[in-house]
Parts: sequence; C-alpha cells; structure tokens
Amino acid sequence: MEPLPPIGPEQLVASITKFLANQDADTLQAMRVALRRDIDAAGREAVTALAERLANTGADWDYYDRDPLARRIHRTVADHILQDSVLLGIEHIRPLGDAPVVIFSNHLSYSDANLLEVLAYRAGGVGLADRLTVIAGPKVYSSLKRRFSSLCFATIKTPQSSSLSTEDAVMNPREVARVARRCIDIAHERLRQGDALLVFAEGTRSRTTGLQQTLSAVSRYLDGPDVHLLPAGIVGSEAMFPIGEDALYAVHVVARMGRPILASALRERAGGDRRLMMDAVGLAIAAQLPVDYRGAYSEDAPDLDEARRVFADLSS
Repeated sequence: MEPLPPIGPEQLVASITKFLANQDADTLQAMRVALRRDIDAAGREAVTALAERLANTGADWDYYDRDPLARRIHRTVADHILQDSVLLGIEHIRPLGDAPVVIFSNHLSYSDANLLEVLAYRAGGVGLADRLTVIAGPKVYSSLKRRFSSLCFATIKTPQSSSLSTEDAVMNPREVARVARRCIDIAHERLRQGDALLVFAEGTRSRTTGLQQTLSAVSRYLDGPDVHLLPAGIVGSEAMFPIGEDALYAVHVVARMGRPILASALRERAGGDRRLMMDAVGLAIAAQLPVDYRGAYSEDAPDLDEARRVFADLSS
C-alpha cells in the first residue's frame, strides 16, 4: 500500500484540494473554507481516526465500514462540483424501506459510487445512502485518494474477474475462488443486516461509455431471501475524472433508478440460468440510459431475445 504521510487538519485540506487545482480561484477558496469548517467541527479525534482508516482500509479481503468525516468532506466537495446533478426515480427507492436490495449500475468512473451516494442523499433517499455498501475491486484501495473515496460508504473488497484485471495475479485460481466465495458470504450477511449493496455489473468501467456485457457471476449477490434488485443508470460521470488524467472536473451527472425487481421472480423466469438473469439485468440498466450509452444492450444487439422476454415479463 502507498505509505501514509502525516495527516493533520491542514494536510487534509491540502491533500483534498490538490486534485481540485483546475477549479477557479473563488471555488477553491470556498471549498477550503468549507472543508476547514467540517474538520474543525469533527475535532482532532475524528482526523486521527480517519488517518488510521486510510492506513488500514483495503489491507484484507473484508468488510470496511464508512468513516463519518470522510463522508462529510465528500458531500462538501460535491456541493461545489455537482451543483446541477440529479438522481431521478427516487420514487422507486422509498417503497423498499429496509428490504434487502442490490443496486446494479453501469460504470463510467471510479467516482460513480460516490456520485450515487451523494445524489441519493440529496434526492431524499437518505435511508439508502446511509446503508450503502459497495462491492469494490482491489484498485479501489490502491492509492490514498481512492481509499479516501471508499470511506464515504461501506465497502467489501473482492477479487476482480481475472479476465478484466491482473491485480490478483499473485493468487492461484483456487484461492481467488475461495476469497470470492468469502466476499459473497460477507455481502449476504450485510444484506441480512439491512445494507443496500451496490454492484457494478460490468466488473470494470467502460472506456467508451457504452454498457458492456454484465458478468454472470455477480448474480450470486441475489441469492439471499426476499432480495430486490434495483437497476441504475449513470450519465456524465466519465467527464469527472477523464481516463489518463488525475484532475477533478465539475460535471453535470444524471443518475436514474428503475423499478425494483424481486430477485426470486427474475430467477424463476430465467430458469435459474445466471447468464440469462444478468442479461435481463443488463437490459434493465440499459432502460435507464440514453440510447448512445446502452452498448451491448442496445435495441439492435444480437442474441438477447430470451433476455428481452424475461425483462418484458418482469416489467409487465
């Protein structure tokens, strides 16, 4: 892991604003003032606790709880960067109450989970934001900046698909399978405790903005009793941290939640076929996106007739 430098209030403000340097001077100064206010209100113990969390989060394949100060700072920055961004479909979230729910979303930026958390909170989905737990691959913990972002909600560190990443090359396939099974068990336990899981069903962010084929293995997060899945679509976050750059840009993001689907109904209509289940989920995500973001689940995509039938049955 990246070595942790000494962290005090001023170092924390400086570290956060460093990657915001492309903002105008007035915006930067307003953020500095707001961040100092948040940190002073939290107190020295909260800063110390955050520093300890930054040093240890992601060290093992495990569950990591949110940090209150990181979350407050994250929302303060978002107030300046995402002023006109919105989450639509909040009416689909409220009826779920505390029911176990797995949110499946497209993936455009490593900030997507942060965006969904803050936009849900703003839109009135406080209960969902407060119980959000994100299924996160190793890259999420690979730098101080990313570990800080991960502390704005709870996370479960899980191996990434070997076809998508070399991060887990030090483990043999049997060990990867064992760790993945453990992470799924942790996720099911978090669902039983009332968490809302966020899963990026493609397994990695899209480089073209087009939705990629969903991974059949992530259907295992739906195996618990009485679980609902909630499809989500994100548009615009690809411009927040452009690929190959390390600066943060102000963006207009629109996130949309679809109607919840009972996982047991999806499983029944798909005959337990996990590939078919996740293609139907892919279509549900695509339905929340503009046409040019739908990619592998566009209207003219081939070999999806059965998945379209399943999705249509669930939508009727």
